[in-house]
This record gives sequence, C-alpha cells and structure tokens, in this order.
Amino acid sequence: MIKKAIIPAAGFGTRFLPATKAQPKEMLPIIDTPTIQYVVEEAVHSGIRDILIITGRGKQSIENHFDRAFELEANLQEKGRQEQLLQVQKLSQMANIHFIRQAELNGLGDAISYARWHVGNEPFLVLLGDTLIDSTVPCSRQLIDVYNRLKAPVIGVEEVAPEKVERYGIVGGRQVEPGTWHVDVMVEKPKMLEAPSNLAIAGRYILTPDIFDCIDQTAEGVGNEIQLTDALQLLLQKREVFAHRFEGKRYDIGNRLDYVKTMVELGVKRQDIGPELRLFLKEFAGGLD
Repeated sequence: MIKKAIIPAAGFGTRFLPATKAQPKEMLPIIDTPTIQYVVEEAVHSGIRDILIITGRGKQSIENHFDRAFELEANLQEKGRQEQLLQVQKLSQMANIHFIRQAELNGLGDAISYARWHVGNEPFLVLLGDTLIDSTVPCSRQLIDVYNRLKAPVIGVEEVAPEKVERYGIVGGRQVEPGTWHVDVMVEKPKMLEAPSNLAIAGRYILTPDIFDCIDQTAEGVGNEIQLTDALQLLLQKREVFAHRFEGKRYDIGNRLDYVKTMVELGVKRQDIGPELRLFLKEFAGGLD
C-alpha cells in the first residue's frame, strides 16, 4: 500500500528569472493557484496523506503556503469572506506535509535520497513539483493501481514526438499489458537516433526503498548531476521495473512557452473565467496575421 509521497522542489528555476529570483518556480501561479498546490492535490486525491517536500534555500514560501495564516484567516472571517476563508484553511488541512532541505543541488537522484529516512521500508510515490497532469483519474492513482497489481516500481510515461526525446529520460522494453511495459533500458536525454523508444518519463514514479542504494552507487551523469534515471538503470539489474502510459495530459512548467500554454489551456476549462477567456481568444486569434 502506498502511503507516502515525495515532491522534489529544490531547483533554482533559472529559466524563469527574474520572476524566480525571490520566489520558487513551484509557486508560480496557474491563474490563482500555485503550481505545487496542483501537485499536492493530485497526491491527496490519490489517497496520500503523508507528503514530504524536498526544498532548498529560498523556498520558505512553499512552507508558508501550506501552513496556517492566522492573521489572514481572522481578516477574512471579520469581512465575511467565507469562501476565501475555507480555501485558505483547506491548505493546512489537506495532508500532513513535511519539509526537508537539499543541502546542495546535485540532481533529482540526490534530491530523492533525502527521503530515505522518511519513507523507511515502504514503497512511495514521487511527483515532480513543476509538472502538472490533468486527468479524470489522477495520474498518481493510475500508477498506484499498477503497483498494486505488479508489486514492482512503476514509472509514468507518455509518448512524445521523436524529435523531442532528447529532452527527457526515455524507457525501452516490451509491452506486457495494454499501456504497461516491462522496462529493459532507460536513457537520460538520448539522441533521437539512439533512443530505445519515444516513451518519455513524465515526472511521476512509484519507487521502492532499494532505489536508495542504487542512488548511492550512481555517479554524476548528464549535467554533472546524479540522475534518477541512471539510478533506475541500476535498479533494473536487481528487480523488475515497469512503465505505464497514463491517461491524461502532462503540462511541463519548466519553460516560459509551456507555462503560458498551460495557463491558457487550464484557464479555458474553468467555470468562472473559461467562457469569457474562450471568447477573448477567438477574437484575439482572429486578429493575428
């Protein structure tokens, strides 16, 4: 049973400077909701109530966001803004959220290693703090269901265009059931002609505690950092690992253009602003050359 989730959120977010000079990229809002709140809500809606967020220097606003804000709550109560009050109170009540700092930014594999003592001997969920997945059934719930059937680590993947494989960790293997592969190989950011498939790792994982020993044995890789993909490649030598193509759409908040696209696509789905936003976009698009 998966009871715990880990959310790495320690990176600098340099692609969003100067906006991220004084705030974490994970706190950049999609309309009115910080990116990392969507990620936490996905874990909660998948049945997880114990969440460890791995942060770094200058990330205090993430902790503050999920903490009580007594003065703000009192102000909203006094002004009779009950809907906003409930929204604010919900943030500190949705889960037991813990924080630990990554002392030195040395890659995703290193960040995950900070969860060793928190998860103990249990399997756990990993969600990247800058990746949103919009789906009817939460992506994490889909992976948990696969883990419950196969009792082995599961990597969430999506199919990408061949020319985009150089941006991602890519898995290769044989399909064992619709949408699920037995993984034989994983490569971090391979050249298009060297990629084993177009199945890209999409920022969601179910991992088992033996990943920590593999991380300890992993040398620095792409970007001179300890890559989780490289550690998973070592794990393949010890046990079965599966990849599951989830149902849903992934939104990568890692660059400016994708961030703007995410804002627009999720905005038009909202009941409060969606109809007017659609009209605006149609008028705006009509005026483009």
